[in-house]
Amino acid sequence: MNIIKKSYLIFFILCYSVNAQNIKASSVKKEMKRVANWQIDHFRDTYSGRKKPHHIADWTNGALYVGMVKYAEIAKNKKYWKWLKNIGEQQNWKLHWRKYHADDHVVGQMYVELYRKYGDKEMIAETIKGMNYIIDNPSKEPITLDNYKHLERWTWCDALFMAPPLLAKLANETNDSKYTTFMMREYEATKQHLFDFEENLFYRDNSYIGKLAHGNKIFWSRGNGWVFGGLTLIMDEYEKDSEAYEYFKDIYLKMAKKLIDIQTPQGHWAMSLLSQDVYPTPETSGTSFFTFGLAWGINNGLLDKSTYLPHIEKAWSSLCSHITKDGMLGYVQPIGAAPGNAWADKTEVYGAGAFLAAGAEIYKMLKK
Repeated sequence: MNIIKKSYLIFFILCYSVNAQNIKASSVKKEMKRVANWQIDHFRDTYSGRKKPHHIADWTNGALYVGMVKYAEIAKNKKYWKWLKNIGEQQNWKLHWRKYHADDHVVGQMYVELYRKYGDKEMIAETIKGMNYIIDNPSKEPITLDNYKHLERWTWCDALFMAPPLLAKLANETNDSKYTTFMMREYEATKQHLFDFEENLFYRDNSYIGKLAHGNKIFWSRGNGWVFGGLTLIMDEYEKDSEAYEYFKDIYLKMAKKLIDIQTPQGHWAMSLLSQDVYPTPETSGTSFFTFGLAWGINNGLLDKSTYLPHIEKAWSSLCSHITKDGMLGYVQPIGAAPGNAWADKTEVYGAGAFLAAGAEIYKMLKK
């Protein structure tokens, strides 16, 4: 590394260190508002090179709604709840079109949260009906993902954000253990298939198991972000001494320890988690999910604050540095299934959702 590059890196790291020490709850809320408002204004834009906007019940938007719910809870402005409620009404409170596909279940998480706020059972009736059908008629497809044929079960790690938290929420709202029983059985099948017990990270799907790139195993940042963020959403629904909570807590703690070991000096996480040198470009969706999960861990007493807070602060400063003056979160990797590219002037709705979830947990942490 030449002297100019080395000097720039030192300056870059020092800037993040200084900024991290000055994070205030008010500034966190301000950045969340900017991102939330920009995303609402640009909700029906096209992203990831698509010719049409995402369907309102698509998984991409479902992830946005998860973060928007969390922002609505602290914004003290009814417009965000109204915006979410209007989407549910447009969709007639139905899940998306594929009966078994986890991606088409994630919108149900928003329906449950709106039911919790408004108390209208119509908001979750179709979701309960859909999940009951799957439980009563479980898919007989294998847990492997072969040429994208088998998407009826959680054969790819992203699915662990999409469907399991919804089942956990339904277990809570209906007081029926069948949702937990089914969810934990299927989750364990995916874990045994995709979790690397040496690295404490998840492969995106079985096509990456046993493969190396640049001498390292391939662990996709956003894929693991989906898992890590999803774990917090699941644990929120269970008592701390329950069997389910302890099961997910074990996975969570292993991943959390690994994540702070592989965070980049700049504060983000590399798109291929073990290959920082090959993927130096910032990526904000995976980083947002990890930041969300780590801040949640401090707020819920699972992570030591003195150990994890510096990593959260550095990550948050990195994320905020990639928000444009108009409020768009840049460097969100487009739709994909592996490490790739990200650009300062490109975003995606799920990136904004993850950012809002991260901000909500940091805001709570700073307000304590």
